[in-house]
Amino acid sequence: MKAITKKRKKQKFKDLSLLLIALPGIAYLLINNYIPMLGIFLAFKDYSFMKGIFKSDWCGFDNFKFLFKTSDAWIMTRNTILYNVAFIIIGTALSILVAIFICELGKRKRVKIYQAALLLPNMLSWVVIGYIAYAFLNADTGFINNTILKGLGIDPISWYAQSGAWPAIIIIVYLWKNIGYMSIIYTAAISGIDKSIYEAAAVDGATKLNQIWNITLPMLKPTVITLTLMSIGRIFFSDFGLFYQVPQNSGALYGVTQTIDTYVYRGLMELNDVGMSAAAGLYQSLIGFVLVLLANKFVRKHDAENALF
Repeated sequence: MKAITKKRKKQKFKDLSLLLIALPGIAYLLINNYIPMLGIFLAFKDYSFMKGIFKSDWCGFDNFKFLFKTSDAWIMTRNTILYNVAFIIIGTALSILVAIFICELGKRKRVKIYQAALLLPNMLSWVVIGYIAYAFLNADTGFINNTILKGLGIDPISWYAQSGAWPAIIIIVYLWKNIGYMSIIYTAAISGIDKSIYEAAAVDGATKLNQIWNITLPMLKPTVITLTLMSIGRIFFSDFGLFYQVPQNSGALYGVTQTIDTYVYRGLMELNDVGMSAAAGLYQSLIGFVLVLLANKFVRKHDAENALF
């Protein structure tokens, strides 16, 4: 009996130690993710700075009506979804490709150099990347206008006043910053594949491309599905720094760079419209939640083993 009691005490002490280790993460989730949810009711209020949060008048769904009556609702929704779809499809394909290249190099010193070079952009803030992009795209002193286009005999382009090329610019900048980080998980997944499978395939005469197509890619399927489901959950969210800092908040580019996140920010900082910003944020979260449920249901129907729940 004493031995059992002693064992229980040790287990409780171990559980307490693990809880203390997890406490900073739990506190972060509570402060950053859960406590702000109490402000959902602001989406249904005509917020007044004079009256405060609780004394402001209720307005029902008026904030949502006003939001969806404007052309901004369609523009920001379209941009947010299309950019995220492009990020998911192109980003997944390129990150798998990079992971395969890194793993094929073997355990060499140059692999560490390549990985460090790929991860470096991810360590930079969007403010810094915004200025790097500005150094390339500036109409007067930019590298593209003064070196590339000038050498080709093409007239300079006012990049921050013309929106045509910006969807491609946004995607390229996003991939340049994130592709190294995104490839880490796939590199780990490939490294975990049993090497004897590749050896057996090589004995049977399979080329390197055959091995990648018939072994590596099928083995990566669970990882791809899981990461894609997680990405779909955030398909209504955008990287604020990318869409605000890189275009330098140029009004001429709002048609192709305005997303839900930048709209909420501008609604708060420039228009002081707290109610409509809260409505946009709630709309963003609810649609993202529904999309996760639908995507997971689709996966569970066709491949139950790889569904999240």
